[in-house]
Amino acid sequence: MLKIRKQIGKLYVHTALMSFGLAGASWVALLAARGFSLVQIGLAESVFHMTSLLFELPSGIIADAFGRKRALAWGRAMAVLSALLMIVSDSMAGVLPAMVFSALGYNFDSGAREALAYESLQAAGREREYDRYCAADTVIFRTGSAAATLCAGLALFLGYRKAYLADAVLGTCGLAVALSLRETGGLQAARTAGEEGRRGPNAGARALSCLKESLRFLRGNKKAVKVIFQNAGVGAVATLLLFFLQAKLLQRGLPETALGPALFGMGMGGAVGAALVIRIRSLSFERTFLICAAGVCACLAVSLTGWPPAMILAGFSAAALDDFLEVRTDAALNGMVPSGQRSTLISISSLCFSLIMIALSPLMGALFSL
Repeated sequence: MLKIRKQIGKLYVHTALMSFGLAGASWVALLAARGFSLVQIGLAESVFHMTSLLFELPSGIIADAFGRKRALAWGRAMAVLSALLMIVSDSMAGVLPAMVFSALGYNFDSGAREALAYESLQAAGREREYDRYCAADTVIFRTGSAAATLCAGLALFLGYRKAYLADAVLGTCGLAVALSLRETGGLQAARTAGEEGRRGPNAGARALSCLKESLRFLRGNKKAVKVIFQNAGVGAVATLLLFFLQAKLLQRGLPETALGPALFGMGMGGAVGAALVIRIRSLSFERTFLICAAGVCACLAVSLTGWPPAMILAGFSAAALDDFLEVRTDAALNGMVPSGQRSTLISISSLCFSLIMIALSPLMGALFSL
């Protein structure tokens, strides 16, 4: 009982440290303050998502082959390296590799933390409590992320070097927490069966199996694939809108001290949108998609007016519509696929989102540069 509580507690601490990035939450504004153009910032965002696209599945395979604990540790190490590169970089030649390592940090964490939590609870005979863990973990992550955006003004006041140094320190603390975790579940059994076999051909077999499963899913679930792309398209526009508003609001006269509260307020739109799903259940998914897509496009148009109050309202509304559609998408997809394909579904959703972000990031950067 005490060991499982300690393990879950460490995972909560890991999430808290990962979610709060002083510079990471304001990286667009920090790059803009250093003189980088919005087109360059859009390119950096594309590199981030291109890396995510390429390493989404491989990072999951690495976590299976070498352990969830190691994957979490590697993820925090990548985050520290990314922050240090941002500190010493004065050009895109340094910024772009930093974005690569930042994306790898998220890739290694994605799925590994949840898998380790489930296996830890399963080993203790308490897997039914996983839903409670997942809910608490999400609350911690969103709270940390919101708190980080609220500190955007502080990050700009400190400057990019001190802000990224703070992120490097938090990443190092997260690395220490990851290394203190216990590996549990199926990985320990695999070790007893022979480490070399697990790391050798089995890793390649897992990669091939994952690829085949993904292709089978794409071929046999056209409706689910359509839902995934619809959600990814709306989500990409809404996400990029919030990203570029960091820089555009300052250019339009918003004081640096007001940026943090503005970003926090816009981010809270997501919580409002998710809460509204419970109250608005009569809409079909197709109608929900059309309303959210049209609404996000309208928010994009309003954000180009250059009037800060309208821009902030547009960001809030876009976040609300995005999360409303996201929750409806999760519910729709869970009803379409069997439980054995849910892990593949997560990977496919992430890959589709990254693919659309890669295409849209430079275009949105050029649009906001007008």
